[in-house]
Amino acid sequence: MQTRRIATDGLTQQVLEAGEGPLVLLLHGFPELGISWRAQVQALAEAGFHAVAPDMRGYGGTDKPADLEDHTILHLVGDMVDLIRALGEEQAVVIGHDWGAAVAWHCALLRPDVFRAVAGLSVPFQPRRPKGPPTAAMAAITRRAGMGDLYINRFQSPEAHVELDADPATALRKMFWTYDGATAEADQSTGFMPDGVSLLDSIADQATLPPWMSEAHFSEYVAAFTASGFKGPLDWYRCLDRNWALTAFLQGRKIVQPALFMVGDRDPVRHYAGPHEAGQKDWLTDLRGQVILPGAGHWLQQERAEEVSAALVEFLRNLGRR
Repeated sequence: MQTRRIATDGLTQQVLEAGEGPLVLLLHGFPELGISWRAQVQALAEAGFHAVAPDMRGYGGTDKPADLEDHTILHLVGDMVDLIRALGEEQAVVIGHDWGAAVAWHCALLRPDVFRAVAGLSVPFQPRRPKGPPTAAMAAITRRAGMGDLYINRFQSPEAHVELDADPATALRKMFWTYDGATAEADQSTGFMPDGVSLLDSIADQATLPPWMSEAHFSEYVAAFTASGFKGPLDWYRCLDRNWALTAFLQGRKIVQPALFMVGDRDPVRHYAGPHEAGQKDWLTDLRGQVILPGAGHWLQQERAEEVSAALVEFLRNLGRR
């Protein structure tokens, strides 16, 4: 396993990689890094694949464009197309977790000639809604239900990253803890915050590292986010409405490549993304599996590294079969 930086079109990307064989890209979410896939990089390499987990645009050792507008879904998909070419390949399987899952689904939608199969962890495929930008719709729904603000809407503020930048270690510890499957239900986040209560204030100060997170592993995250901050990662969220405006041509389009979806049954993201799980078979026309892992939370590939790795290897090995 090695880490290196690769120059692509307008962006230098840091990747964690191992193995030889068919190329598989592993895309992380928020607030993670390519190292969140360390167990899968190793397992896929041992199974005969070239596994590559980049730090995504705005994260870790990859370049961090300053402009908010440079973090749209078209940029993020383009980065993965460029990375495949820079690696000397023409095609890859793309697998994503959390925000990385959203990027992976769009890779499959936008470039079916390049991405021959797709898997998403934690965040199901969500087709483009036809009736206006998503942040206004989310705000209206949560307000009518008296649920306060969804964190996604709070992240729209141009200053939302300041609270996280002030103490990256505390921010990361709280977020990893409150979305973990081992955390008691009363302490898990619902994703919604009362008026006047910030994201970090909505999470108990007693937060500890999840059982799977060693101090050494945690220090890697803290060092990366202390160095680069949270602005770039939050700019992904601030581009949600811009993404909607840019993707009208995808309205109604389905994913036709072989697909897999995995989620933990205690993943708090299911509070707001869960309703889309039921419709996966309608939008993923070659859905090979929809796996729910009992007791698992949001950090699926790290909480249940062996189970996730085994499922991904099986999915990859069976791509030539129907």
